[in-house]
Amino acid sequence: MDKIEIYDLLNYVDASRRRREAACNKVLENPGFLGPLLAIGYQDVHPISSRAFWVLECVTKEHLFLLLPYLDEFTEKLGEIRLNASVRPAAKICESLLNAYFATTINSVQKVITQQHLEKMTICFFDWLIGDQKVAVKAYSMTGLLFLGRIFDWIHPELKQIVTENYAKGSAAYQARARMTLKELRKVGP
Repeated sequence: MDKIEIYDLLNYVDASRRRREAACNKVLENPGFLGPLLAIGYQDVHPISSRAFWVLECVTKEHLFLLLPYLDEFTEKLGEIRLNASVRPAAKICESLLNAYFATTINSVQKVITQQHLEKMTICFFDWLIGDQKVAVKAYSMTGLLFLGRIFDWIHPELKQIVTENYAKGSAAYQARARMTLKELRKVGP
């Protein structure tokens, strides 16, 4: 499949689960499509780029390890995403990567993620948390930063401060996630 065929595939994708999964299955059948799919996602052109990230999220949900050959590119350009509809699946993918990285069972993600990947995700999570993002992105960012605070000792105090300062002006969904985050932060210490 060349880039034109991938564009055709993405033009078929919409918000329905059925169409996203159909596109996801085509990519799963040909993992080599991930590179061009990622390139389209990072073009930041509405709506095609967001559709690329929707499909990428679906693919990584099924087989996270397929993203690993593209991890350098994924994390390098993560901070360049501007479309809200693309940021949410990108943040979810980051959260999934960190879930795998911090899992107790040895897996391929743990062998591939580097300090540099973790640092780039940290920067993006903080940017998304303090920026003008929707609640889902902020929630994924809080979870990601809780994980990353296990490695970088400065993260938890910063996370606590930001979540506490933004609590009163946050939506009910934000406040619910903030309460969970603060509860977890109390478990790990001051």
